[in-house]
Amino acid sequence: MPKEADHLKDGGDEETKEERTQDTPEETVRSKVTESPNRGRTPQASPPRFVSIEELMETAKDVTNMALAHEIIVNQEFQITPAELPEGSLERKVKEIMHKAFWDCLEEQLKEDPPTYGHAIKLVAEIKETMLSFLLSGHGRLRSCIEEVLDLPLIQQQADNGALDIGQLSQFIIGVMGSLCAPCRDDDINKLKEITDIVPLFKAIFSVLDRMKLDMANFAINSIRPHMSNHAVQYERSKFHEFLQKNPNALDYTEKWLEDTARCMREGSKDCTAVVATSTGAGSFNFDVHPHSFLLLLRWDHASDPFPETFLMDQGRFQEMQQEVEKLVLLSSILLVAYTTAGEAISGLPGLMETLKNIVNVMLADMHTPSFNAQEAFSTIGEKLCDELSRCLRQHGHSSFSDEQKNTLKGQISATVQPDNTVHKLMDSRVQSYLTVFLESSQRKTSPALPGGLAPVGTELTELAVRFDRFVTFNRLVYSPYYKNILSKLLTSGEST
Repeated sequence: MPKEADHLKDGGDEETKEERTQDTPEETVRSKVTESPNRGRTPQASPPRFVSIEELMETAKDVTNMALAHEIIVNQEFQITPAELPEGSLERKVKEIMHKAFWDCLEEQLKEDPPTYGHAIKLVAEIKETMLSFLLSGHGRLRSCIEEVLDLPLIQQQADNGALDIGQLSQFIIGVMGSLCAPCRDDDINKLKEITDIVPLFKAIFSVLDRMKLDMANFAINSIRPHMSNHAVQYERSKFHEFLQKNPNALDYTEKWLEDTARCMREGSKDCTAVVATSTGAGSFNFDVHPHSFLLLLRWDHASDPFPETFLMDQGRFQEMQQEVEKLVLLSSILLVAYTTAGEAISGLPGLMETLKNIVNVMLADMHTPSFNAQEAFSTIGEKLCDELSRCLRQHGHSSFSDEQKNTLKGQISATVQPDNTVHKLMDSRVQSYLTVFLESSQRKTSPALPGGLAPVGTELTELAVRFDRFVTFNRLVYSPYYKNILSKLLTSGEST
């Protein structure tokens, strides 16, 4: 939008561009990683020191750059989207008032006799600057044409002498925009050609230019992604090292995560050292993080336990995957109960499993929202599955469920929501086992077989495992030196006790 109406102009200011390109991931990471090292229960590894505002700003900028680079690499669908102020917010109201005042002023100037072109020429200057920023080195002829036609001193002279044809300038601008825009903007350009009033036309031109800026930025991101991939691990590791130098306590919760995992495995497994080291010979160890450590991230209590610093940029993704795991466990548990209850009569019937699965999926769609009523949802699932199974049994010449069988099935389905339910625990264990084996087998390029009972959710579970493995693998590559150092200390302290 025009400079006079909005000081947060997209072009020119590098920091403003960065802030607007990745609002959610950048701001989230910056606030989490740069917050006080006293968050939570872990004692500080070194005494606090005073830092200057300049150091804090530089650290925040480094974290922002690291977060943006990380997002581009791990999220193939990443695109810059326009920032929208919340409906009804004070900021939005102020912006709307300022913009209206500016456009009203422009309209009044153009209605004067003779017209005043002060604001209009400033808009042309800004449009010229934006279009020139779109040009590449091979656009020499077009650059010269823009400079010649949008010669601001000449335009000012024409305005002073009453010889300025603002409409003709606008048509030239639209023509240049049409030659520079992506094919997806052709309809927008055609709509500009239909606008005859100058003020609405300028409004629409700036709107299309804003979209073209996003197109150019997203094209640049897609172009540099392959090159970034070759250097992403080293870049992120070096940026984190710089951050760690300025914030010595920035691995407190990563250390706690690995300590908790070691303790958990020590208490629940004879192979307690697997989390910290694998023996490679007499007295030598290959330090690596056991897959069980990463599985703990899919069972995390995000409300009360700080997430490991090395995973903060992907915390939202791990929360999403955790919710997917919980849903798949419930879905597979319910389907296992249904098929076990109905028995051989429905085994192998085409389309039935998909029908039952769709019924449960619809009812569990909102299971992680505050408004979700588990008791009501599972009661409805029980009713619908009983009806569908009874219909299917009758259709294939079998007796329908008796009232006793229906009540039994409904009760078993409702019980699966409890984490200590036998079926729930069984399917949860099998899902966790599959993810563990998937992490281990990914290094050998082999796909593990699905455990029993998980075939109905096999596609979703495999897709989840691939995504989970991708984030874990990239994280391991970046932060393995820090993990090895922590694990070495854990093994040393364990041997000393």
